[in-house]
Amino acid sequence: MIRIGTGFDVHAFGEGDHVTLGGVSIPHPRGLIAHSDGDVLIHALCDALLGALALGDIGKHFPPTDSRWKAADSRDLLRAVMGMLAERDWHVVNVDSVVICERPKLLPYIDAMRACLAADLVVDLNAVSVKATTTERLGFAGREEGIAAQAVVLLAHTAGGRV
Repeated sequence: MIRIGTGFDVHAFGEGDHVTLGGVSIPHPRGLIAHSDGDVLIHALCDALLGALALGDIGKHFPPTDSRWKAADSRDLLRAVMGMLAERDWHVVNVDSVVICERPKLLPYIDAMRACLAADLVVDLNAVSVKATTTERLGFAGREEGIAAQAVVLLAHTAGGRV
């Protein structure tokens, strides 16, 4: 049995000196406004994982009204979601994702993001794709007002063995 999930997240720029994407701290003259660390890539990935199993979304499980998640490391959220999958005997087959922003330029950080995500998803590095794109200066991302991310995941049920 397999399941597919999609996720999307966006955060606006605010005060700060870095952004965190895919679990990697990237120097930038602005940070992202968020209840947690604002890692839009991991947030989109969590929504994709939760959505594949019809478990709701990241806001349902880690609401911004809950002080436990204030300034949380999004990798902790991802690991918690992975626990929910494991409890139900599901595992990740592969992930495809894209981060949408003009700046910071992400190419130097893509491999580190993939490594962080692969570790937390308990998959081989070659099962995790992270891409970066711009909007050709159109829209909020093009005006450098924030960053967005999309993720798609394929899950398989573990009961029949790993795919």
